[in-house]
Amino acid sequence: MGEAMAEKTPVTDAPIRAIAALGNPGRKYAETRHNVGWMVVDLLAKRQGASWQTRFQGEFTKLRFGSTDVAVLKPGSFMNLSGHPVQAMCAFLGIAPEELLVIHDDLDLAFGRTQIKAGGGHGGHNGLRSIIAQFAQNGFVRVRVGIGRPDEADAADHVLSPFLPHERTELGQVIERAAEAVDAIVQDGVRPAMNRYNTVVKEKPPAEAKAAK
Repeated sequence: MGEAMAEKTPVTDAPIRAIAALGNPGRKYAETRHNVGWMVVDLLAKRQGASWQTRFQGEFTKLRFGSTDVAVLKPGSFMNLSGHPVQAMCAFLGIAPEELLVIHDDLDLAFGRTQIKAGGGHGGHNGLRSIIAQFAQNGFVRVRVGIGRPDEADAADHVLSPFLPHERTELGQVIERAAEAVDAIVQDGVRPAMNRYNTVVKEKPPAEAKAAK
């Protein structure tokens, strides 16, 4: 499947019935950038007092968004094999790819940015690559959590490294916003959530901002 064709995937109107949060298992990776997807669902689960159980080769729970119950999985495989447990969950529960929401870190978004996307290629992300390969299509929805692309450091080293001290001061707000985006997608639909979370508000130049007061 070529990137050009992948980008033409239409925005889905299907309800979200399952969430897959990407990350790597083990304490070694718990605080790394690659595991920001896990951080988002951990926050959502904590808020609802939900407990995790071992299922589908990972940690599984169900969360409620408004009146909607959604299956949630943290694949227990390493990132490049994420597709196997995700596909196992969806096959068992009868969930179509367009009913799946994947939360993942994204090198192509600046740290702090959250963006919603329906379909598209894997962009070099091994977790997305694995899921696309298992489903043989890319029609699932994504919540992309920006971790920034380093100027000099190797990308693999960057995603597997912890957040820097100045990033950690903002990390709670970043995870909070991503969690809000997930809630908006499930309750309001993909299109309305995109309109809300994909808009970048540009700051006014100092002179213009002063004149507006």
